[in-house]
Amino acid sequence: MAKRTKRKIARPRLPLQRQLELENEGRYFDLRAMFEKLNSRQFSNRLRGYKVVWGRKRRERPREYFVFGTIQEEDRVIRINPWLDQRFVPAWFLEYVLYHEMLHAIVPDGLLSDGRRRVHTDEFNRREREFRFYKRARRWEEENLARFLR
Repeated sequence: MAKRTKRKIARPRLPLQRQLELENEGRYFDLRAMFEKLNSRQFSNRLRGYKVVWGRKRRERPREYFVFGTIQEEDRVIRINPWLDQRFVPAWFLEYVLYHEMLHAIVPDGLLSDGRRRVHTDEFNRREREFRFYKRARRWEEENLARFLR
């Protein structure tokens, strides 16, 4: 009797954003439009093939720290915390968060003496301060961080 084997259905690995069906249009902000504007003005359209999406909303807000955004460079995905898609969040603050994540794609990481990666290098920090609303955004973050924490 011939041994039967199960056939696996071949599925190409989809980029993470398509697997999770994440979107860029929130209730108050359109991340794609914001990304395109920043890419044109600040980066001379050098960021190509990037997806910018709202992350998944967690049931509970964190207690100690809040991650505003992340970049996954391998997949070219910038994920913004969906708690920022609220009426009280100024558009210029969200632009700052997005600019910060986009900057990670442009400024190379550094290495510390122990071999660990350093993503916020002196060059990164210098470029970040060039953002038009940098001081205003940092002040707003300090004054409003508690609104995002439990």
